[in-house]
Amino acid sequence: MRIVVLVSGTGSNLQAVIDAVQAGALPVEIAAVGADRPGTYGVERSAAAGIETFVVDFKQFADRDAWNAELARVCSSYEPDVVVSSGFMRIVSAEFIERFDGKYLNTHPALLPAFPGAHGVRDALAYGVKVTGCTVHWADAGVDTGPIVAQRAVVVLPEDTEETLHERIKVQERELLIEVLGELARA
Repeated sequence: MRIVVLVSGTGSNLQAVIDAVQAGALPVEIAAVGADRPGTYGVERSAAAGIETFVVDFKQFADRDAWNAELARVCSSYEPDVVVSSGFMRIVSAEFIERFDGKYLNTHPALLPAFPGAHGVRDALAYGVKVTGCTVHWADAGVDTGPIVAQRAVVVLPEDTEETLHERIKVQERELLIEVLGELARA
């Protein structure tokens, strides 16, 4: 199974996928890693691992439609079976989703449908939940909507801050993403 991974930041989930692939534990080929802005550590990690990288800089386009079209074109050029949004902080268009025939996999640091959006961990803490977690789902044109593939729960500790809780969620998110990709590759 060929994947293209999209990142916006450090790429810690991506690094877990790279490590699993290099260890022979995950039967996927990372065709490329792309970002929405230059200078992301996720792209640097990928380049260091010998993986092809690209940047479709959001700021270089006149509007969101033009950016989406170019992102879709570049991703398509790698002929992926699945495009993985892993900490990718841009909402892609319905046309982007359709281009990949609904094979756009997203990770989210909350138990969807609760706490969608960019601040799932902060929102869960503010609401006072005792359990939150992470979700891997097939993205659709909504914000953190689409069919849920898998979830993992994480208990909220009384002393948790947004940072400590998010770090514990990331551990589960990495494991869950690798598990889901492995199941998809073996299907």
